[in-house]
Amino acid sequence: MSKGGLSWKIIRLIPALFCVIVHGQSDLRLDDRFVEAAQSPLSPDFQTVCNKIAQSISPDSNVYYPGSPDFIEDISHWANTSSQVSACSVRPGTPQDIGIILGELAETRTPFAVKGGGHIANPKFSSTSGVHISLAKFKDIVINEDAGTVDIGAGLTWTDVYEYLVPKGLNVVGGRVNGVGVAGFTLGGGYSWKTNQFGLTIDTLTAVELVLPSGSVKTVTEKDEDLFFALKGGFNNYGIATKFTLKTHKQPPNVWSVSITFLNDQLDAAEVAYANFLSEPHDGKAAQLGEYAYVNGTATLALTLFYDGPEPPQGLFDDLLKVPSTSQSIVNGTFIDFVNSVPAPILPRVYFHGVPIENYTLPIMKAYVNESKFWGTKFSEVDPSVFVVYSTDPFESDILTHGGPSPYPADRSQRFCPSSIYFGWSDESLDEEIAQAMRTSAATLHQVGLDDGQKLQDAPPYINYALFGTPLEQMYGKNLPRMREIREKYDPDRIMGLAGGWKF
Repeated sequence: MSKGGLSWKIIRLIPALFCVIVHGQSDLRLDDRFVEAAQSPLSPDFQTVCNKIAQSISPDSNVYYPGSPDFIEDISHWANTSSQVSACSVRPGTPQDIGIILGELAETRTPFAVKGGGHIANPKFSSTSGVHISLAKFKDIVINEDAGTVDIGAGLTWTDVYEYLVPKGLNVVGGRVNGVGVAGFTLGGGYSWKTNQFGLTIDTLTAVELVLPSGSVKTVTEKDEDLFFALKGGFNNYGIATKFTLKTHKQPPNVWSVSITFLNDQLDAAEVAYANFLSEPHDGKAAQLGEYAYVNGTATLALTLFYDGPEPPQGLFDDLLKVPSTSQSIVNGTFIDFVNSVPAPILPRVYFHGVPIENYTLPIMKAYVNESKFWGTKFSEVDPSVFVVYSTDPFESDILTHGGPSPYPADRSQRFCPSSIYFGWSDESLDEEIAQAMRTSAATLHQVGLDDGQKLQDAPPYINYALFGTPLEQMYGKNLPRMREIREKYDPDRIMGLAGGWKF
């Protein structure tokens, strides 16, 4: 069903003609300068290391050099801000070969990167000027029917996983848009359309196949208390994960969703209805995502309402559906159809930042509108492609009861909604200014929440959203000392410290 001719997907194409939306997934093409650099000769400082790795690994693995299409594919990311030109890329085919690679890197103290799906936006988190390890060959999916679990390779995206499981009537707690990688999403927590029912992705994790910094391969389960704990939010600090075992659940053949767009003077009534809706608990099969943007002088709110079944209970979303809007588009199809319908913008340069919120009240929503207007106007004056989105990520208050202790969140007695700030742009000279603007905006929203009476003093930013430079103490709180102790036990030589990311 559609009301009006202006859909959210069209709105999202307005800021820049080169904005790529392929059901939420970038085509990972690099700009000309990047491709040119990627075809340049590798640094002689790392040439010996790359050549030695090539001689040491088995035929199941490959090393690629600048100029090779496989090399460009390996180092490419969802956004250019997180891509670097490495000396070579390595595509290991076995966990044992990863152990060999880590040994060579440790011996020479060579910087390296590990890339799963390549969806991270933070610079240098999964890229390097040294040796780039791509997990592209780890793409097996194995259903364990008796155990009610599935083994998922670390080189897969959630799109791959859904396309395999959903036709079989199964699903897992995974990413919300196409193109998000399994590995980083899982090791960082994992908020999903299924979180209200089953918790975070880490709450459904039963095992991780891990190549330790020593080079040995270990299947980590809850019997390995410290290491299993550390992996549920510890990213690549403890080794390289090659396989995840997650609990499965039955997936209904059809699910229901609606995308609603509100513009300018429609926002006030929409925010009142949205805030009222979120003030009450709801059926766990329901989920929502609200995104504020400011495009060419137009303030927008795009709501995605989801129900994990063919029809929501009568009256569940009625108060939101009856608010005057510019467009409504209902999808009643498979879970894959739904995920494909969720738009996600991509510009050449992208940053995210996380803003934890206790509850989405009217003051919070008004602040989202004001921030999107202010920063959208400011930066579009110098870069017309600039696109800013402030997202509300509401979840039920009991979502943290589905799992046990984890590094994130440090305190499971209080859930905070993760919330994200997204800035996309094309002018590289704006990188630092935009990063600082996002930090300023996050601080503003934090203060609005405090003024609203929300207990945000120790609220942790979601680690998969947090912008580079966010203090580890803010994200991990009281768990940080334990994380460092575990890292010292399994990586005393700090081999994984040679890779990018959040480092303990």
